Amino acid sequence: MKSTLRTVRLALAEPLRISRSTMAARDAVWLTVEHDGLRGHGEAVTSVYHGLDTETLVRLLSAVDLSRFPDPESALEALRTGQWPVGDLPPAVTAAVESALLDLIGKRAGAPVHRLLGAAAPPVVATARTIGITTLARAAAQARNLVASGFAIIKVKAGTPDPEDDVERVRVIRDAAPRARLLLDPNGAWSVAQADTLLPRFAALGVEAVEQPLAPGDPDALGALAERAPLPVIADEDAVDLADVRRLAGRVHGVNVKLAKCGGVHAALRIRDALEGSGTELMLGCLTASTLGLAPAVHLADRARWADLDGHLLLAHDPWDGIGGTDGVVRASDRPGLGIEEVAARADVA
Repeated sequence: MKSTLRTVRLALAEPLRISRSTMAARDAVWLTVEHDGLRGHGEAVTSVYHGLDTETLVRLLSAVDLSRFPDPESALEALRTGQWPVGDLPPAVTAAVESALLDLIGKRAGAPVHRLLGAAAPPVVATARTIGITTLARAAAQARNLVASGFAIIKVKAGTPDPEDDVERVRVIRDAAPRARLLLDPNGAWSVAQADTLLPRFAALGVEAVEQPLAPGDPDALGALAERAPLPVIADEDAVDLADVRRLAGRVHGVNVKLAKCGGVHAALRIRDALEGSGTELMLGCLTASTLGLAPAVHLADRARWADLDGHLLLAHDPWDGIGGTDGVVRASDRPGLGIEEVAARADVA
């Protein structure tokens, strides 16, 4: 097997503001693994929050030695069982390698990734679509447009210095989209006192659940908040890996699993198994990325209560195609592998 890398700039259609930052673009590094004339693909994206810049991703992915394995199946088995790679690779890198191997193995077997993972039918699920911290007029207009396009779930970013601004943004979104399911995500911006004051008000506006209302680092506080909160509390930044999830299982209502955060689809499946019977449910989330970065999660999407797989929809131009989403529904393909295709003419290759 041989592998190659490409670096691509992914520009957003408009800047996305959350409580801790505003993002207008990010870099993606594409890994292509080739064996016997077939190619598999994976993507890792830069993240300031996770300390991954383009140079670091390229260095780490370049160091992944696939030539030691006779075929992608043996490489994936070693990756899945923790026998390889040697070293402490960030989960985003592991997820990209796993994606490329799954894509290649699926193509070799003539089977889609979801079938390799034990599902008979291609997952088809409604996804949330994010509205960032923006003006009230813009938030209302976005909500109306999303509902008109078919979206039934809207995720609203919160965590402004003045919490009343968040309340009013949710209020105008609710007025503009009265039948939409609303999720709220302050990205850890609130204190315990603020969360206790604000959550009843958001519950009264019909918010279905809130992600990571408290700053990460104190899962006991998050669990205690969940016990008394008037709406479901979902852990995100406090639920990075399997050990985190085990500490939170049964204490929060949900955990947001992102493949780039936990290490890929097999890690996500281990988390799902750990949650079984605990009362804590699975949310599948994502980073802002292309269809290539989101496709592995879409092949798992029917195993989650909530799907927040809209990262590719935030881009000005998505250089890959094959999971849909513009109508509010993401769909895994029944074609071999990830079932996606590069739209070469739109790829801004660095």
